[in-house]
Amino acid sequence: MKNSHRPSGRPDVMKVLADARPDELDPSRPVDPARQREDLARIVAGPTDGRAARFLAPRRGSGFRPLGAAALAAVAASVVAVSTVDWQQPADRPSAHPRSTAGTQVPSTGADLRADGHIELLSAAENAQASVAEGTYWQTTTRSQNVDVAGEEGHLFAVRHTSTDEWSVGVRPGTGSLMVSGLDSVTEPLTAADEARWHAAGSPRTVPVEVGNKTGTGTIAYTMGTGRPTVLRTNVDDKIYAVGPHNASYKDLRALPSTSGALRHYLERLYAQDNGADTGSGDRGAWILRQAGNLVTMPVKPAVRAAAYRVMADLPGVRVTGHVTDPLGRVGVGVDFPVTYRGPLGTTRQRLVVDPSTGAMLSDELVLVEPSARALEGGLDAGTTVNYAATTRMSWGEQQITAPKNARR
Repeated sequence: MKNSHRPSGRPDVMKVLADARPDELDPSRPVDPARQREDLARIVAGPTDGRAARFLAPRRGSGFRPLGAAALAAVAASVVAVSTVDWQQPADRPSAHPRSTAGTQVPSTGADLRADGHIELLSAAENAQASVAEGTYWQTTTRSQNVDVAGEEGHLFAVRHTSTDEWSVGVRPGTGSLMVSGLDSVTEPLTAADEARWHAAGSPRTVPVEVGNKTGTGTIAYTMGTGRPTVLRTNVDDKIYAVGPHNASYKDLRALPSTSGALRHYLERLYAQDNGADTGSGDRGAWILRQAGNLVTMPVKPAVRAAAYRVMADLPGVRVTGHVTDPLGRVGVGVDFPVTYRGPLGTTRQRLVVDPSTGAMLSDELVLVEPSARALEGGLDAGTTVNYAATTRMSWGEQQITAPKNARR
């Protein structure tokens, strides 16, 4: 049964669906039988296993691969967020969705909010087409937090690392790209109870944290207290972002397909080339969702951003839910990845939150679904958001950002 209650000001559903319909589904467009069979096979083929790259590593012999804005939290002053979030293994079996928390709303009994959320995501696609098309610097500001469990067995406590990152990507000849990460950086116990446990352990300046990596798990050290920001030059000549396995220039980004069908096929070709090489992932749906989510945060044409949202809404296995709240309290549409991931804290699921009224990406989150024994001892329950990157600005600017004088370079 569909939810009949809809907030005021929502666009006409049929108009949104008609405007967002992929070109290849236009009933007036003839399609040959071979193409029909190909499309049907692609639609019914479910995702396999693995996860897509969220953080893009340097390519062999090709230099730094720039990132999507949703991944800015990974380039903070420390590499903690990269270690704890990116190198997790896919879960062996599907897991239940996280239980309701203060930052996540779930459907009430009998309400079909998946259909409602799907419509709102298509509304985001429509509104993304109205954004400003071009400028000199594509600039984003992201507030991030990473939660982990520190200390020795039997004396564990939760810690959080918070910071703000600014990224200004120059798209004109002679303009470079500058990232300032780790602004207002603080590492501290998560709660008052965690602070008491930290003091009981002698208030150590550095605390060990178990992290995931390609070969299993390892240990790194958090430094408690405030940190200094770091400045990075993120362009390689005219290459400013990575799209799938390739570095891309601004010209490349502006040439991306602007219809959902063409963009979907383009991403599928990139997936075949990459084949999860950077993450050990083989899940096509999750990989395409990750890439489409990254494209939304890049200086692409408004029509490409809209097409990326339509690709996200169409992917099999992706759960789209209306009326969720991001870590900063902003209401939007939740887009849950079709796979879960396993790491030292347990099983997690990735979620994107989108503002349907503007077409802006609000946040990229990792939610704990099934805590490990270590996470439970550290006080982290199912439903805890263990990592998020919340975008507070994503727009064009005409001046390059200024790096703080105390920043590491």
